[in-house]
Amino acid sequence: MSLINALQWRYATKKFDPAKKVEQKLINEIIEAAWLAPTSSGLQPFEVIEITNQELKEQIVPIAFNQQQVADCSHLLVFAAWDNYTEQRIDTIYKYTTEGREQNPDQYKDYTDRLKKAYLQRPAEVNFEHAARQAYIAFGFSMAMAAELRIDSTPMEGFDNNALDKLLKLNERGLKSVTILPLGYRDAENDWLVNLKKVRHPKKDFLIEIK
Repeated sequence: MSLINALQWRYATKKFDPAKKVEQKLINEIIEAAWLAPTSSGLQPFEVIEITNQELKEQIVPIAFNQQQVADCSHLLVFAAWDNYTEQRIDTIYKYTTEGREQNPDQYKDYTDRLKKAYLQRPAEVNFEHAARQAYIAFGFSMAMAAELRIDSTPMEGFDNNALDKLLKLNERGLKSVTILPLGYRDAENDWLVNLKKVRHPKKDFLIEIK
């Protein structure tokens, strides 16, 4: 199935079949797609939390404004961005980079010095918003990969971020939740959205061509 066909197939699933579980190897592919997503300066300033514990998923339902997909899904992914950039965080990813490429440890020092000068003087909230935008790229890659695998998903921003951060103790890890992604298989007989036509802005209003 082509990516376009996969995207035409996918929709924001409103009702999962809780009896149908996704094979872990397929979930791993979805997470791998997020891991491979591009990020600004290669910093990868976010982490993904994978939740299968049913009791914990039930606790998240009221935090997600009673959206039952959170409890009924097979796996729940939480995309959480760094709460701020730090010298250590920047150095760590470039340590991995030079080691992985078998390069001199100071190969990118001039570049990382520029990053630190640009980022470390900015307010934490500005840096978090920048990191969150990187998490969204990976979030999109995950949804596309899920669609390729014919696994349903529901992109969600509708939840109490602070409450979720507290429940998952994300603050202790220097993280703040950005989005959540229930994954599973649709309950087609009970999902009101499944058979409705996918509608977008007309292409003439969507695309601006400059020739």
